[in-house]
Amino acid sequence: MDVNAAVAAAAAIAGVLTGVIAVLAFRWSEREQKRPTRSSLHTDAVLPPGVDTVLSVLRSSAVVLDEADAVVKASSAAYALGLVRGGKLAVEPMLQMARDTRRDGEIRQVELDLPRRGTGRGEALAVSARVAPLGSRLVLLLVEDLTEARRIEAVRRDFVANVSHELKTPVGALSLLSEAVMDASDDPEAVERFAGRMQIEATRLTSLVQELIDLSRVQNDDPLEDAEPVRVDELVAEAVDRCRHQAGAKQITMAAGGAADLRVWGNRGQLAAALGNLVENAVNYSPARTRVGIAARSVNAPGGDHIEIAVTDQGIGISDKDKERIFERFYRVDPARSRATGGTGLGLAIVKHVAASHGGEVAVWSAEGQGSTFTLRLPEAGAARDRAHQQTARHERAGGAGLDEEAGRSTPTSPESTAYETLPAPEVLP
Repeated sequence: MDVNAAVAAAAAIAGVLTGVIAVLAFRWSEREQKRPTRSSLHTDAVLPPGVDTVLSVLRSSAVVLDEADAVVKASSAAYALGLVRGGKLAVEPMLQMARDTRRDGEIRQVELDLPRRGTGRGEALAVSARVAPLGSRLVLLLVEDLTEARRIEAVRRDFVANVSHELKTPVGALSLLSEAVMDASDDPEAVERFAGRMQIEATRLTSLVQELIDLSRVQNDDPLEDAEPVRVDELVAEAVDRCRHQAGAKQITMAAGGAADLRVWGNRGQLAAALGNLVENAVNYSPARTRVGIAARSVNAPGGDHIEIAVTDQGIGISDKDKERIFERFYRVDPARSRATGGTGLGLAIVKHVAASHGGEVAVWSAEGQGSTFTLRLPEAGAARDRAHQQTARHERAGGAGLDEEAGRSTPTSPESTAYETLPAPEVLP
């Protein structure tokens, strides 16, 4: 009996000790969970309530730094720009701004040019950095990428300068010629000669203003709103008629050929203007007694068949360095020749925008001294119409709440980058 009592007492004591140990372990576990660890100091828990939600919806790149300059929070855009590396802010000027703001509590803002990561071409990112205190210990850094805004501003500035220059030339010429006419009022032959020059400059001015209007229209209007099936042979015939007089004056033979009964889907006026510009350029930049050919064909392509309309000349050709820029507004391969032929430098820019807005592209093949081939690629009428109808149906199903991302849009493609082979000159001359 004494042995059984001793065993029972020992078991009771062991049970009590086990319970005490379990309670102590549970309390210790609770304290450890509540105790801030080194890793938890750099998580969202240290941010003031609501700050994490606000930072997640900002378009700017956001970085939050603690008192040791360690990154507490950083958006994915901040990593993409290369602002944060290895848990540290990698841009020294921004880091110094953060330290100064932490010291005196003042908000600071500065614009910087940062090296672009991974390009190896010395390109810079233009950013605007703003630093502000966030509570008593943290500092918030907001970085806005200004690269695209600066590029657009540079394009706008160049465009205004180019327009001013192009308008100034004929206007100045008209002013001088009018003075010459007044001074030569007693010389009928001089008056007739100066009046002829005034007509030429007035025509140049009218063409420039009209092409500026056309360029503005194709950039702002959606050509697929009033789209219709357009016969390619009618577009070709209209382009040939438009340039028949200039071609006849230089004894240039104009020949049309290729597949018949082809149709594209789009705005007839814009398509006619684009093809007419290509044919007019071919005539203007071709020597006398040569040929200009216009040929059309259907090409099977992923995503739908395309129509290719190629305009070929036997002119002076285009160098490789010029081919990269010929679709820029006001750019001329030969400025002196362009002024002699009345060129404004806007024709190919209009062609590019018309092709892009119709879901196509324009490409060029050229060799100096051998001529050029400009190929206008557009979706065939059936495929383009079906795609437009599908986009309209999706928009209607969405209740018109937002525009379909693909409707009426296309990505302009570089003339030299294409999935189809550009027809060289000898193959498209009918």
